[in-house]
Amino acid sequence: MMTSLLHRMTGSWFLLLMGSLLCGALHVGCAKSLSTNAPIKIALIGDSTVCEYPAEATLRGWGQMLPKFLPANVEIFNAARGGLSTKTYPEWLWARVLKSNADYLLIQFGHNDSHAKGRPESTDAATDYRDNLIRFIREARAAGIEPILVTPVRRRLFKDGALTSELSPYRDGMYAVAEAEAVKLIDLHELSGQLYTDLGEAGSETFTPNFVDHADRPGSMDRTHFTESGATAMAALVAKELKALDVM
Repeated sequence: MMTSLLHRMTGSWFLLLMGSLLCGALHVGCAKSLSTNAPIKIALIGDSTVCEYPAEATLRGWGQMLPKFLPANVEIFNAARGGLSTKTYPEWLWARVLKSNADYLLIQFGHNDSHAKGRPESTDAATDYRDNLIRFIREARAAGIEPILVTPVRRRLFKDGALTSELSPYRDGMYAVAEAEAVKLIDLHELSGQLYTDLGEAGSETFTPNFVDHADRPGSMDRTHFTESGATAMAALVAKELKALDVM
């Protein structure tokens, strides 16, 4: 699957990125076997673009593919779930995250927060979305976990040949929280947007299922969720930023 993904890429910089990440992960993993480095545990909270899916499913979350690019001493606790927002993330699952003894917590929300006003999961990018993120940050820190914000990954939506930016208010809101709370941030919104722009709509076609078979709405478009190829590409971007932040 990795070879198939690389053959589909058209940007030379992305080939270099994938190659360097794989080589780096292998190198660090081998070095770990000769050292006494303690394991690193990274917890993830977020939505369906991050979460894990069953092996038989066609969808994948970038969090599910992240271990491909991490050293062998890194453990992932993926507590992201489909359909959730900063408002609807369940208390029982959040309690598990706080008790997980994780070293780091990656937080990516925005897709479901951006749903129409009146929906139970929707939030305002300038108010309760930020308040909810601050709560996650402060409670994670109180539990001894370092939070890292991840801006919402872009949807693969194009209009007149240009990528749309409907999630940018949530990206901006997360930036404001990162600055106010002095939190590390990975701008996956920007990175994924640049990747989609470089590849174009046709060049990134394999990243999303594009059509999903719902009994109540057959043939409906899906430019949000990822195939294995798309999730792998996003995971590579996140892993590179984690290394730049000296998390590993």
